[in-house]
Amino acid sequence: MPLTTYTAGQVLTAASLNANLSFAATNGLTLIKAQTIGTTVGSVTVSDAFSSTYDDYQIVVSGGVASTDNVLAMTLGATATGYYYGGSYNSYATNTFSGDNAQNTTNWTVGVGSANNLDTVIQLKLPFVAKNTLYNSAGARSATSGISIRYGGYLANTTSYTAFTITALTGTMTGGTVYVYGYQKAL
Repeated sequence: MPLTTYTAGQVLTAASLNANLSFAATNGLTLIKAQTIGTTVGSVTVSDAFSSTYDDYQIVVSGGVASTDNVLAMTLGATATGYYYGGSYNSYATNTFSGDNAQNTTNWTVGVGSANNLDTVIQLKLPFVAKNTLYNSAGARSATSGISIRYGGYLANTTSYTAFTITALTGTMTGGTVYVYGYQKAL
């Protein structure tokens, strides 16, 4: 449904303006959930994150800190196998560019953490739909010896998921929030 076009001198009514505002509100990202990360926890599970309302999602981990430089991993539901991914990371201190991949493993690499921050932005496609779920992620560690990462992959099953878990592969996480946004479906 396109936005209404008005002409010069036309008197606008609340009804005509509301129709445009309603259209604008149904496009783009919608905040679905904000899950607080606890204190000195190894993982945080976000339930009721996915539904038939959206096909694709953006997940943001923001704020908080890690007890040690670490990597953040993600699993969907209770599934602990079938994760495939590949990615790269760059070191700030050594100007080193490296790659990493895994086949049929227990999780995806999605982000990083340090004593200064937890960081990842994940694009997740079709987690609720009974198809393979795909992901892309990026993150940056806030430290002079930090890294930035980019990863992508898929989960080799067709399960419909409603929940996910973010885990620190070493150490713990404290504070911060996991935000889940849904991409509006095309009209």
